[in-house]
Amino acid sequence: MLDRLLQTADAAPSVGLSQPWRFVTVDDPARRAAVRADFEACNAAALTTQEEARAAGYARLKLAGLEQAPSHVAVFVDPDPAQGHGLGRRTMPESVAYSAVIAVHTVWLAARAHGIGVGWVSILDPSRIREILDVPEAWHLVAYLCIGYPEINALVPELERENWESRRSINLLKR
Repeated sequence: MLDRLLQTADAAPSVGLSQPWRFVTVDDPARRAAVRADFEACNAAALTTQEEARAAGYARLKLAGLEQAPSHVAVFVDPDPAQGHGLGRRTMPESVAYSAVIAVHTVWLAARAHGIGVGWVSILDPSRIREILDVPEAWHLVAYLCIGYPEINALVPELERENWESRRSINLLKR
């Protein structure tokens, strides 16, 4: 199933058909443990930045499925892929990274269509994750995804259920 999800993500649109995303499946227990240790260090540092009233709520949040999720996928962007021949990147070079985000969005939607949950772990040191996974230095971490069947299949996101944040109404400007 993971292969099918990643093949679907690989069909996502990208600037100049550059397909700048690089998927790294993380199966090795030692690498997973190193990612988990990096998360714990970054999460402890993030906890110290929360105001006292919110710190208890922050500490209670389940912010990563790093132990439970059967599949881990790191998504990197190659900032200057040969594919696409640079089309559309001269004036907006950030569109390459945005294309990788579209691939993340695509895998997320495809997973949810199959009842599979996705968690985006962003409390990580990108350079440390690049080292742990031994990928080219030019690649930039876009997302670290935990993928598996959720314990609770809820329409309301956990952060909203835990009163961390509420979804706001659309911010739409009409000109």
